Amino acid sequence: MTNRYNDIIGLPHPTSAKHPRMPLSDRAAIFSPFAALTGHGAAIVETARLTDRKIELDEDSRAVLDEKQRYLEEIIGQQPEVTVTWFQPDERKDGGSYVTVTGKLKRTDGVERVMLLTDGTRIPLDDIVGIESKQLPGAFRDEF
Repeated sequence: MTNRYNDIIGLPHPTSAKHPRMPLSDRAAIFSPFAALTGHGAAIVETARLTDRKIELDEDSRAVLDEKQRYLEEIIGQQPEVTVTWFQPDERKDGGSYVTVTGKLKRTDGVERVMLLTDGTRIPLDDIVGIESKQLPGAFRDEF
């Protein structure tokens, strides 16, 4: 049986002196399908990302947080170490997440309604759901 390519079947693969061979990974990219839905995968991932709903505190819990904050403001010169939990709204979708941070209290700004820590963290007062500190009186430590 004779084949019309028998004369070149045994020859080595031709190699150009001017152009190096393309790596297989680049060659595969040439033949990859066109991504007509660019960004669709990212949109699906974003939609699947879960967020929490903001907890609305009752008046009693809010009053306890206010008392803790007032006490901490009285001893602010000592830069008490506090652990604060607050709701951080998500920038892209409804809901958000709860963030807990520990640091030394620098001051509270009643005008901007933020609590400032010495490391520069700014915590919105209206979003705080929990404050803990070893420097709070014992009655406060048993709360929230």
